[in-house]
Amino acid sequence: MKTRRLGFLGAGNMAAALIKGLLHGHVLPAERIACSDVKVERLDQLRAAHGIRTTTDNHALLRDCDVLVLAVKPQVIDKVLTEIGGDVRPDQLVVSVAAGVPIEALENRLPAGSHVVRAMPNTPATVQAGATAVAGGAHASADDLRIARELFEAVGRVVVLDETLLDAVTGLSGSGPAYVMLIIEALADGGVKVGLHRDTALLLAAQTVFGSAKLLLETGEHPGRLKDMVTSPGGTAIAGLHTLESGALRKTLIDAVEAATLRAAQLGEQMAAKLKK
Repeated sequence: MKTRRLGFLGAGNMAAALIKGLLHGHVLPAERIACSDVKVERLDQLRAAHGIRTTTDNHALLRDCDVLVLAVKPQVIDKVLTEIGGDVRPDQLVVSVAAGVPIEALENRLPAGSHVVRAMPNTPATVQAGATAVAGGAHASADDLRIARELFEAVGRVVVLDETLLDAVTGLSGSGPAYVMLIIEALADGGVKVGLHRDTALLLAAQTVFGSAKLLLETGEHPGRLKDMVTSPGGTAIAGLHTLESGALRKTLIDAVEAATLRAAQLGEQMAAKLKK
C-alpha cells in the first residue's frame, strides 16, 4: 500500500475519515493522496487539515492514481462513471463505498476486465472505530483485496466476504449504529427516570456500551459468558434481564437486522436496474 497513489473521488465524511486514518496510521504519506470534488471549500478544508493534493478535475485525479476510491453518494455514481469510467486503466483498482450499488452495475460502466472492490463501511469509521466488509468483483485479485483491506483497516476492523452477504452487512453493521444509538438513548432515559441528571446518564450509558464492546473484542469471550459474569443470583442484572426478555428485546433486534437487510436488497435491485439503462 505504501507505494500506491490513492485518489478519492468525493470529499465527504467517509473520504475524510479514510484520509485521516491513513495518515495517522502512517499507511500512506500525504503526498500520495489526492482528492477531487465539486466543492472547492471542502477541498480547501482537507488540504489545510491533512496536506493532501486536491483538484476539481476528476480526469486529472484518475490519471494520477493507482487506486481510485469512489466516495460519492449512490445518486451520483452513474453520472461520475459516465464521465470517467471509460478512462479507467487496466492496472487501476476501483474501490466503491457507494451504498447499495452492486459490483455488476459498476463493472457495466467500466472497461472490460476492470478491477473492482465494493466496500460497506459504517459511520463509526469517522472516529477510526468502523466495521467494514469488502467484496471483490469478477476480476479483483488477492492483491486488490489486500489493498482494500489495508485501506479500511486504517479506520477500524475489516472482513472479506462474498458480495451476496453485503446486504446482510448493511442490515447489521451498516444500519447498526442507529440501533445502538437508540439503545444508548433509552438507557439514558432509564437513568433519568431513576434520578440521574441527563448528562450523567448519557455519559454512563455511552461509556457502558463502549466498554462492553471493547471487553468482548479484546477478550474474545462469548457475549453470553460475559453477560453471566455480571449476573449474580437474585441480583440486579438478572432482574433487568428478565424485563428485557419479557419485552422481546432480542427478537426485536433480530427482526430489525432482517428488515434492514431486506430493504438493502430492494434498494440494490433498484440501483442495478437504473444503471442498466
